[in-house]
Amino acid sequence: MSQNPPDLRPDLAPRATLPSDARPGQPKIGMVSLGCPKALVDSERILTRLRAEGYAISPDYAGAEAVIVNTCGFLDSAKAESLDAIGEALRENGRVIVTGCLGAEPDYITGAHPKVLAVTGPHQYEQVLDAVHAAVPPAPDPFVDLLPAAGVSLTPRHFSYLKISEGCNHKCKFCIIPDMRGRLASRPHKAVMREAEKLVEAGVRELLVISQDTSAYGTDWKDRAGAGAHIEALARDLGSLGAWIRLHYVYPYPHVANLIPLMADGLVLPYLDVPFQHAHPDTLRRMARPAHAERTLDRIAEWRAICPEIAIRSTFIVGYPGETEAEFETLLDWLDEAQLDRVGAFQYENVAGARSNALPDHVPDALKAERYERFMEKAQAISAAKLAAKVGTRLEVIVDAVDAEGATCRSKADAPEIDGNLFIDAGFEDLALGNILTVEVDEASEYDLWGRPVAR
Repeated sequence: MSQNPPDLRPDLAPRATLPSDARPGQPKIGMVSLGCPKALVDSERILTRLRAEGYAISPDYAGAEAVIVNTCGFLDSAKAESLDAIGEALRENGRVIVTGCLGAEPDYITGAHPKVLAVTGPHQYEQVLDAVHAAVPPAPDPFVDLLPAAGVSLTPRHFSYLKISEGCNHKCKFCIIPDMRGRLASRPHKAVMREAEKLVEAGVRELLVISQDTSAYGTDWKDRAGAGAHIEALARDLGSLGAWIRLHYVYPYPHVANLIPLMADGLVLPYLDVPFQHAHPDTLRRMARPAHAERTLDRIAEWRAICPEIAIRSTFIVGYPGETEAEFETLLDWLDEAQLDRVGAFQYENVAGARSNALPDHVPDALKAERYERFMEKAQAISAAKLAAKVGTRLEVIVDAVDAEGATCRSKADAPEIDGNLFIDAGFEDLALGNILTVEVDEASEYDLWGRPVAR
């Protein structure tokens, strides 16, 4: 059984697992999905539409007649990883279609890999399909080609990402997502609920709500209906479906407090994924983010007063241009006071097109690495103390995997891949993927828990 911490880069999603069923003579397409969960949802939508047109999905290069590489452009390191993946697909297969965030820079891709068949940008599903049609003509057989009611899923069958909007209206200097994915465009409430209902009907036990800015959902509509009304209504309706509802990428607006009673009432998981990024007001101003860290601490206290069991996770940037030792120490002090449950960080990187590149006083790489280690040491100590306090308590968990050694589970405080696990190494023989059960915690480490099932 694997143990945390995983790679805490915020631009990574769980590894996609491709289905491999195909009838004789059926055209087959491969998919390499990189980047965040939002990109994983894009990959699922592309594959669902290809399946509807009669294509099979190949889990390897050799069996595919063409390969789609869904790329990430969040950081320069992610861009390099995307170029490497494209190069690997070209070597192993030779017929490659590129899409995703890095596709917004077609010259960058073709400059490195001129033999790709086509390049399309993020969520350009029709253009991807056109490129596939040109490379591998469809050959559907409506009598035998069946599409699952919930579409093609690249995650285990018991949880699924639910994307509620595209784009972002923020202008953070370190981020180019709005340039690649555009301004906020919220999906209609009814469309989101239809998709969620289908997923739950197909056996999904946990819905992970994602977007670039979940708490801004619906603010782009003419009917604004009051601050936060649309995301509150959506969360309430999703909570009526009987699945675990987990909210990701919740920007800390004041109206987020309206979601917390839904968590206290059990409609939504008591879990908030909030991108705080930093704590010092000067650093936040240079990032072009709201510079009121003290209000953030007040909001955290308010959330915990309403729902004491709430788990708060966040990611932070260390070594942002101009970050002084005093600013970094303020971040460490803030972390001590905030006592967040799950914390990740990454060292600042320049990204082509980001306004932060032009800021003065860039932090040397060695100093960024040293601050990162200090930050993670602090975060790890907080996590260890919080998890140690859970020993002897009972938690409800969902089963992610079962093998000969035991069962790997997650509590309500843990999202797939990015947070911790709870391991069961005795009494797990009758457990199956997606089971939800109560366990008693009997051991803790810095990131993970161990426990045993409570007799039912």
